[in-house]
Amino acid sequence: MAEGGQYILGMSYDGPQPREVKRGVFEIEPHGAMRAPVRMFATRRLMPAMTRDDSLRQACNVACLPGLVGSSLVMPDMHQGYGFPIGGVAAFDGESGIVSPGGVGYDINCGVRLIRTDLEVDGLARRLDRLAEEIARSVPAGVGSSGATRALSRRDLDRVLREGAGFAVSRGFGEPEDLAFIESGGRLDGADPDAVSDRAHERGATQLGTVGSGNHFIELQKVEQVFRPDAAELFGLFAGQLVVMLHSGSRGLGYQVCDDSLKTMLRASRDYGVALPDPQLTAVPIASPEGRQYLAAMRAAANYAWANRQTMMGLVERAVSRVMEKGRLELGFRLVWDLAHNIAKAEEHEVEGRRRSLLVHRKGATRAFPMGHGELPPQYRSIGQPVLVPGDMGRASYVCVAGPAAMELSWGSCAHGAGREMSRHAALKAARGRDIFDEMAQRGVTVHAHSKRTVAEEMPEAYKDVTQVVEAVELAGIARGVARLRPLAVIKG
Repeated sequence: MAEGGQYILGMSYDGPQPREVKRGVFEIEPHGAMRAPVRMFATRRLMPAMTRDDSLRQACNVACLPGLVGSSLVMPDMHQGYGFPIGGVAAFDGESGIVSPGGVGYDINCGVRLIRTDLEVDGLARRLDRLAEEIARSVPAGVGSSGATRALSRRDLDRVLREGAGFAVSRGFGEPEDLAFIESGGRLDGADPDAVSDRAHERGATQLGTVGSGNHFIELQKVEQVFRPDAAELFGLFAGQLVVMLHSGSRGLGYQVCDDSLKTMLRASRDYGVALPDPQLTAVPIASPEGRQYLAAMRAAANYAWANRQTMMGLVERAVSRVMEKGRLELGFRLVWDLAHNIAKAEEHEVEGRRRSLLVHRKGATRAFPMGHGELPPQYRSIGQPVLVPGDMGRASYVCVAGPAAMELSWGSCAHGAGREMSRHAALKAARGRDIFDEMAQRGVTVHAHSKRTVAEEMPEAYKDVTQVVEAVELAGIARGVARLRPLAVIKG
């Protein structure tokens, strides 16, 4: 909503105005073929940035899908995606509902991992640059990047698809204790390598342990400010500390799984009589052969992504150990949390007073389970799940903790980052004639990148202000800020 009180809505949206139903929560009433409302987590200040593109219409389209339970949800980092908006969350009945690849996305289990250390930034001096250079040298980045590990045999790749992060640990990347601090233990049951095409296998064989391109990154960050000392202490965070954040996913394998499934499911959706307001929202019943095959392949790709981030973490650990001449224990090198976005997960939730099995699609949104939840490691049950909210490479990222309202309002979900404010094309246009590397250096951030184009597309103003996104989830009660992290060095494709 603009200061004068008028909403600035996407050009293609001509439905009812969003209305604020409680602090931080807006709703759009059902209209047309919608089966349920759209619920938006936002502030009035953020509303214009959330609704400049086609994402609001996409959120309304999601509300038309059969088997939807509750509302079509959107996070404050919402922007236009494929079918579902990025920042969209939707839960479908676990037996009679549908599954939609558009509600997961192309980069299946794209996710974020935060690693803490005992190192203090102010004591690193020139070694900070050496750390960034050694990590950039050790972890391949860029489109089609490969070479972090030797090409996997079909047998080993199938183990990755079944075992997830545990496979990487078995190969010496990290320790078994890491698995407790990964969502779902870094592995989804029900993954089937045979549901993954030969082409997807081919693409995944050489990309384990790689950053990729686009918005994927490795960042060296400083804990700039702590807001909740109790949660920060449990997470192992303190002011002035050096931490490492990783953002990557299932790479070419996951992309291929999505692409293969879209072709199959678009035809099948017609056979099952699923009315689609947008062909990009192709969906089939969960219980159908096509639905079961997609979920088996998606889970395999999700496991690949967890193995990828676990391998990357192992490579980062080795790089830091070489520069600092210390081992894991001396460094205090430990995983704080790894979470997924771009995933559909079978979960139990309370619906109108009874437990129900749901398939929760989180597209550019992340899980946020509050204190006491049985899926959290014992160390975090007294406080709640860490929620990692990366921002742009020039401002900040946040560590939050899931709030008490998350289960009631958002199926235990939260924002996954700042969210784009400019398209990649618009960012490239805005970057013409500028030296983004130099601009970042003036902010105190060193950038290591294989592509100037990627850096231009990812320049800070291409994103919303992540502080405003965190304010919105705090206002709604679905997460609370724990610490603010300032970028020091960024490794990108």
